Amino acid sequence: MAARAAAALTPALSVVVLCYRAGESARDCVAGIRAALLAAGIVDHQLVLVGNYFPDRGDTTPQVVRALAAEDPRVLCSAVPKQGMMGWDMRTGLALATGECVAIVDGDGQVLVEDLIRVYRKLREEDLELAMTCRTRRGDGLRRKMLSFGFNGLVHLLFPGIRARDVNAKPKILTRAALERLTLRSDDWFIDAEVMIQARRHGLRVGEVETRFLGLTGRRSFVSIGAVVEFAWNLARYRLREPLRRGRP
Repeated sequence: MAARAAAALTPALSVVVLCYRAGESARDCVAGIRAALLAAGIVDHQLVLVGNYFPDRGDTTPQVVRALAAEDPRVLCSAVPKQGMMGWDMRTGLALATGECVAIVDGDGQVLVEDLIRVYRKLREEDLELAMTCRTRRGDGLRRKMLSFGFNGLVHLLFPGIRARDVNAKPKILTRAALERLTLRSDDWFIDAEVMIQARRHGLRVGEVETRFLGLTGRRSFVSIGAVVEFAWNLARYRLREPLRRGRP
């Protein structure tokens, strides 16, 4: 009943929270987001918690997000067996979001909750179609910093004109109209780059807010060598089919 009621609303802002393997820490993440939204006066909001899982791995996240959704009519959840990785999770969450603007945020505690408010205000005040953070300070170690530097350099080399210094940064917030112009198909880590490449194609008005990225606690990063190879392969495939010319200035 609560899920149906929430789905029928068209809130000002939907926040898709990627909670993969977050477990009980998803409760703290949701509490922090909800408190920040209410403190900023954004009462008309919806949270979409993505707790998709691999069976038989002992992941408690599905039970946690289902319980949170049952407690609050403004909370929806996706808690189904996974058919892909981060990109597939993001797309399942976006499919549930009904807001006039839709935010995407990681639920692993590395993103400052107040950034969600800062990015949303920038989107609204500057009449943007996509707003996001740019991680100018990072607490996640030299290896991740070097990978991020390489990712962003390669993306900008192959797709000149992308209006973001930090392609993989979140929160990302899009207007409903902008989101509906994108055709996202990635099932993996490439989906953030796919969003920005398609934003370039359509000439979306994009803005950034500088931020600090926190270090991980309680687990290791999910970014592996395999993910790096996968990312590079996807970039090459996308480059072959994407027009060289960007959208409107």
